[in-house]
Amino acid sequence: MTATKREEVISHLRYIRLELREMHQMLIKDDLMPDLGEAKEVHAQLDALHELLSDKRKKK
Repeated sequence: MTATKREEVISHLRYIRLELREMHQMLIKDDLMPDLGEAKEVHAQLDALHELLSDKRKKK
């Protein structure tokens, strides 16, 4: 994996971890469900990460 791709993957994972941590805190502390838009945003980031990693496998 090139350094650029590695940095992209790291960036996606950091963002996803941060968003999931915030959602978890909402559930635990406030007993609130996350906003649907936030959940869709995390899902989009997971899709982007999957696509990034899938493209790498296809090129091999």
